[in-house]
Amino acid sequence: MPGKRKVRFQRTQTVQPTTRAGKTMTEKSRPGIPALFTQPPAIRDPLITETIDLQNATLEKCLPFLKGIHSSQKGPFNASGVPALLRDDHVGYLYDSLEDYPAGFVAMDASRPWMVYWALASFAMLGEDASRFRERVLATLRPMQNSTGGFGGGHGQISHLAGSYAAVLSLAMVGGEEAFRLVDRHAMWQWLGRLKQVDGGFRVCEGGEEDVRGAYCAITIISLLDLPLTLPPDSQARLAGLETLTHGLPQYLSRCQTFEGGISGSPGSEAHGAYAFCALACLSIMGAPEEIFHRHMDIPMLVSWLSARQSAPEGGLSGRTNKLVDGCYSHWVGGCWPLLESALNGQPGNAETPVGSLFSREGLTRYILGCCQGHTGGLRDKPGKHVDSYHTCYVLAGLSATQHNHYRTDSSVSSGGFASAFSWKSTPCRAEDNVFDKSDRLEPLHPLYVIPHKAAEKMRLWSEAQPLNV
Repeated sequence: MPGKRKVRFQRTQTVQPTTRAGKTMTEKSRPGIPALFTQPPAIRDPLITETIDLQNATLEKCLPFLKGIHSSQKGPFNASGVPALLRDDHVGYLYDSLEDYPAGFVAMDASRPWMVYWALASFAMLGEDASRFRERVLATLRPMQNSTGGFGGGHGQISHLAGSYAAVLSLAMVGGEEAFRLVDRHAMWQWLGRLKQVDGGFRVCEGGEEDVRGAYCAITIISLLDLPLTLPPDSQARLAGLETLTHGLPQYLSRCQTFEGGISGSPGSEAHGAYAFCALACLSIMGAPEEIFHRHMDIPMLVSWLSARQSAPEGGLSGRTNKLVDGCYSHWVGGCWPLLESALNGQPGNAETPVGSLFSREGLTRYILGCCQGHTGGLRDKPGKHVDSYHTCYVLAGLSATQHNHYRTDSSVSSGGFASAFSWKSTPCRAEDNVFDKSDRLEPLHPLYVIPHKAAEKMRLWSEAQPLNV
């Protein structure tokens, strides 16, 4: 019929990917790479849509990198056919990322604390000393703090939970009393009280939206700075009957779990990988995963949804249903697994993770080292995309998570209300499916705060020793 859109079908079969010139890619992959990562899935969806076309195009771009035959891959390659981590190139890229930016980056002016955080966290994973940037970080962040509490994304901007989260984490990483004292903790507490909502959640700024991102940023700041949990007297949430900054928060997060099993930014929205991490990390700061997850999450549904985010043959992770793999979800989705594994283990102190790994560490490692490394430094979303410091940070965080087992212990450096959040430890993963060389191993980060364990512990202990009079 005229004007009626045609729906295209294909036979359910294995289809050899083609280059843009239409030639079938028949080049052999390097030795040591299983067929799972070198050919399309045996079963293909017969319905061809715009989404399927994009997925096929992404697969076509990734396969040469997964095979280790793309002309831009320097190597060296190990016995598993995986390229080495370009550590020195990435360090060089990160140093450049802290220098002057071209005029076009004015659009990132509200993300300046984030740009500092992404670089420092990446340096920490690569074994570089973040404290050498202390004076520069203090000089950058000091003007962004507002007298009414919190940090703006840039000079003269209103306080925002995302920027405040990045600023606090950056100060924790450079460390030292001068960095810790920079934060006006009393004003921060009062500001968070104004962001607290009657339904248990948090707005990201005064008059701004309420979402899971705000909840995670708020509880991170509260726990690292040892802020009082009692709501300030003039808080609207307190006037409505709530008593503490955590009052109603687990229930709010529970309402964000969707029919798919994933977690959305706010009740009734679409499930998204980044919000899943924010919700699970937020709950894990407030209590032991093996207890609090079972009370507030449908774990089997969540495991099912998260499992569906890993693609084959790419091995990378996507953020939503029917979306493409993206390197940053190596952290946002990959970072959920240690928390869920801890919850399913059922007890602290077990580094062997008896439930086993709930995702393919090998697949994610191959995607990161094969597809996400820029050949001159920095990491990216996927082949064909530019590198940037955001993806560099979160792709490295995902790689670090594949290389370590995270677990809780019976002891904590903190005796306060968030003791379980400071009981996490890690050990190097030495599983048989490790496909990276020893020289490619990154330093571990705290699975809840995404900064080095010692950085989180030192900020918390210093804050505990400086009680606030409220």
